[in-house]
Amino acid sequence: MTEPELAGQTVVLIGGSSGIGLETARRARAEGAEVIITGRNPGRLQEAAQAVDAQGTAAFDVSDTHALQRFFSDLQAPIDHVLVTAGRPRYGPLLEMTSADVREALSSHVVMALEVARNAAGKMKSGGTLLFMGGVTRQVGHGLGIAAAATAALPPFAAALAVELAPVRVNLIAAGFVDTPLSASLLGDQLEQRRDELRDTLPIGRVVSGADVAGLAVHIMSNTALTGATFTIDGGQQLVSA
Repeated sequence: MTEPELAGQTVVLIGGSSGIGLETARRARAEGAEVIITGRNPGRLQEAAQAVDAQGTAAFDVSDTHALQRFFSDLQAPIDHVLVTAGRPRYGPLLEMTSADVREALSSHVVMALEVARNAAGKMKSGGTLLFMGGVTRQVGHGLGIAAAATAALPPFAAALAVELAPVRVNLIAAGFVDTPLSASLLGDQLEQRRDELRDTLPIGRVVSGADVAGLAVHIMSNTALTGATFTIDGGQQLVSA
């Protein structure tokens, strides 16, 4: 028997009431960690907290800078790891987007991540990790161009932040399609078709799940040699035309 990978540690999940965040909370608990989860919807947050026996919760919108500051300021004990899954990609034809839309799409994820880093850093233990979620959208096409540009900004951002925050570690997970409630909301009635396409074309022969990403997240948290890196998890999607 080996000791749980996160025994005695505390993990904060920003956006932990569903999807990848909730799956990571489950995995972290299974590995011996205490978890604190946040989300915008108080009802869903409480259900998630009960499901994973969370140490604590906080209901707020991560884009609200003052609420984010209060959350980290109110934490009583040092924390080990923070995973940020809040936020969603922006899609749409470029020429139909206003200048404000473009600024928001390009900067919102980086600005949010920077605000989390700024407020979390003073509460984190040496060797802990600040872990962000990104994507592998590199296709350029009608309605996809802005998402590809926004995604491309995250790896160098995480690497630069890793240098500034050391010895706290900073890493990025770049995910392809993951079967989560967010994917369902984005695809609507096209969800099952997309699942079928991926099952037929991905080298792994199945769709990547939130639990798959959670397993990677916990490994990054527990392996203290990892910082400034981007870890792709897409089932081999970049290797095929899926």
